[in-house]
Amino acid sequence: MRSLDKRESVIYQEWRAEALREGLEEGRKEGRREGLQLGLQQGLQQGLQQGLQQGLQHGEATLVLRLLRRKLGSLDPALENKIWALSTSQLEALGEALLDFSSSEELTAWLARQLETAGAPPSAHRARVGRNAL
Repeated sequence: MRSLDKRESVIYQEWRAEALREGLEEGRKEGRREGLQLGLQQGLQQGLQQGLQQGLQHGEATLVLRLLRRKLGSLDPALENKIWALSTSQLEALGEALLDFSSSEELTAWLARQLETAGAPPSAHRARVGRNAL
């Protein structure tokens, strides 16, 4: 009976309510800390992965463009922009295909086929960034 009386007392109820509020607040703070830490780790990992991918794509595009210029001479800037917009796997395929090219028209036809297959227009941003980096 005495324990029932304690639970019903005003002081006990106030103490219990305050303890619950403090517990909830501590839980929220801990959850925020853990969430921020996890978010930072995921963001860093994602940023590194994206940076590596962009670096690989940039290196591939630079090499392919150098090889094309050596084989075909100077290239039209529009063609260069299309090449900068290619994915890494498309650049690898172009690196192999360019061995068979004898004119920029063959390069243009190859690029047209790639863009049709991909179904997406080249990215103007990637083209601009890549061209300026050479």
